[in-house]
Amino acid sequence: MPLFAVHALDNPAALPRRLEHYTAHRSFIETDQAHGVSVVISGPLQSDDGDTMIGSMFVIDAPGRAEVEAFTKADPFMVEGVWGVVQIHRFHRRK
Repeated sequence: MPLFAVHALDNPAALPRRLEHYTAHRSFIETDQAHGVSVVISGPLQSDDGDTMIGSMFVIDAPGRAEVEAFTKADPFMVEGVWGVVQIHRFHRRK
């Protein structure tokens, strides 16, 4: 299956909402297989000083872009308005 990179930047001033919905987001990530995708790696994007979470990054193994889009749209961070700009790109892994 192809890999996809998901780069999601938080809306301005979304940190309180991010923290409020963090547990639901983490639980959702664990349901990846039920959504027809597999999260290869994921984690928060941080400000340059490393103190503030400003977004999320994933590499997802999926049959196609449609599955990645559906998974991303169902994430609590998307549903609750934490994420603003979300980009999905096919990713070619090199060693």
